[in-house]
Amino acid sequence: MALFFGWSVAVGSVGHADARAERQAAVVVRGGDTLYSTVSRCTVGFNARSGSTMYAFVSGRCAQGATTWYADAALTVSVGVTAGVSFPGNDYASVRYTNTTASYPGEVSLGAGAGTRDITGAASPVVGQSICHVGRVGGYRCGSIQAVNVTVNYGGGVVSGLFRSSICSEPGDTGGPAFSGGTAIGVIVGSSGNCSVGGVTYYQPVVEWLSVYGLSIY
Repeated sequence: MALFFGWSVAVGSVGHADARAERQAAVVVRGGDTLYSTVSRCTVGFNARSGSTMYAFVSGRCAQGATTWYADAALTVSVGVTAGVSFPGNDYASVRYTNTTASYPGEVSLGAGAGTRDITGAASPVVGQSICHVGRVGGYRCGSIQAVNVTVNYGGGVVSGLFRSSICSEPGDTGGPAFSGGTAIGVIVGSSGNCSVGGVTYYQPVVEWLSVYGLSIY
């Protein structure tokens, strides 16, 4: 099984404090976008909140060792800090957004030129359920859930409670959101095969993450 990590966006450097402030105010982070740290880059699966505090769901394996998160690869626009990581056993992490000038919509990006999908709730995966996911490389693809409560040995640790779909993934797709209509179901954490030869994808359920951190989709 292959495991993959986030995708890139670029936020240009600015030469003056006022221009930088305008750049920060324009920052929008959705599900499917990328957050950067000094040790990794991770795709945001979904945004959630507790009261007025906003959080991002990212892969726990990807977030290991990271503390401060940025909206740009140059690490100039900080947007949050790591609030918790669970890996192995699980594969999820929370990033607490701290930049109040940025925006964190409760929606996911469907890829370049494809618009967004509003996510209004979350549910546990059910065998036979139709879902779609968005990967940085593999893009927007749909299929169905094949199995739940799956255990996978990553090599660096065993993760249980995952679910598997019939959808293929490519290297670089890890962290991408999986949803059924406007309902969040999980995030990509690994796969077998690829979209050229065919394959399946494994996901961390979103409901478990929401429950552990006391969060809700909005």
